[in-house]
Amino acid sequence: MTDYEISVNLNEDYDVVVEKTVKALKKEGFGVITEIDIKKTLKEKLDVDFERYIILGACNPKLSKKALDIEREIGLFLPCNVIVQELNEQKETKVAAIDPEKMFKMIDNPLVEPIAKEVKAKLQWVISSLKEK
Repeated sequence: MTDYEISVNLNEDYDVVVEKTVKALKKEGFGVITEIDIKKTLKEKLDVDFERYIILGACNPKLSKKALDIEREIGLFLPCNVIVQELNEQKETKVAAIDPEKMFKMIDNPLVEPIAKEVKAKLQWVISSLKEK
């Protein structure tokens, strides 16, 4: 685990975890506006094998709008990326989200701090909810 992520490792099948992650994000007000299948992309572009790994671009429209009203260039940091990564073939999967507070520290505007805290709380709920069976 890095200091810029919110994450959990699960002993569940990758496909099940992807589905659960998308549902949990929606429950917290995030839409998944992009999906990048890294395994597929690397195979197509470089003809290399890679574990199953997807980047979900998650956006909470209300909070994104609040942040954009304060700092237009904050769009460079949107959407929030959430990864689902197959760690091994024995059904171990990692889910990680960017820590918005760490990410938004690059922006020298204290008005975005409360938004970053709110987004972080929502992403922490998403990640922790995945542990529940």
